[in-house]
Amino acid sequence: MRLAVNVDHIATLRNARKEQEPDPVTAAHLAELAGAAGIVCHLREDRRHIQDRDLRLLRQTVKTKLDLEMAATEEMLRIAIQTKPDLVTLVPERREELTTEGGLDVKAKRAALKPFIAELCRNGVPTSLFIEADEESVKIAADLGATHIELHTGLYSRLRKPDDIERELARLREAATLGRKLGLTVVAGHGLNYINIVPFASLSDVIEEVSIGHAIIARAALVGIERAVRDMIQLLK
Repeated sequence: MRLAVNVDHIATLRNARKEQEPDPVTAAHLAELAGAAGIVCHLREDRRHIQDRDLRLLRQTVKTKLDLEMAATEEMLRIAIQTKPDLVTLVPERREELTTEGGLDVKAKRAALKPFIAELCRNGVPTSLFIEADEESVKIAADLGATHIELHTGLYSRLRKPDDIERELARLREAATLGRKLGLTVVAGHGLNYINIVPFASLSDVIEEVSIGHAIIARAALVGIERAVRDMIQLLK
């Protein structure tokens, strides 16, 4: 199971003081040097953390894989086509939220997502959909032309009882298995940390990659980003 590191929280820290440091671009370089298989950033409509400058420099310098998380808006479509990240992940977005609160409602947004994804595809940009781990959402994602799905692990990350954890892992496994059968690359993320990643790693046969931001950046504040990334990679093994 590979690790992709989300550098949004580095940008949040920088923007808190309206300074130039810490730089999410530098953080991305250090994460790659420590073994990260990809870098994730979320360019929000309100630019609360990642800025256009960050995305531009990340595209120029990331050597592994750049995954751009974004809402399905016309502005973001233009930016994605111009930037051409290695992957675009479409996510729900609300200005009031502290972080992404759940998977994209692909059933309700099906009509709008179909041409949006088709336009990305025509411009050579593979697309992932951040969805809940249920059969209908996975099937719709495949029908919409997505190449990847990212399963939302927010519920899993909040569970504490062993039986509940096992049931949620089984649900995630079922959704991931279906996605693979439908020809999708399956990744997962949201709320994963140095504790809950241990049982989650049992899904490495069906989930290829995890996207982790907050837990890694929080540990990096104490021990440095290179060690924080290496510690997580070791747990994934």
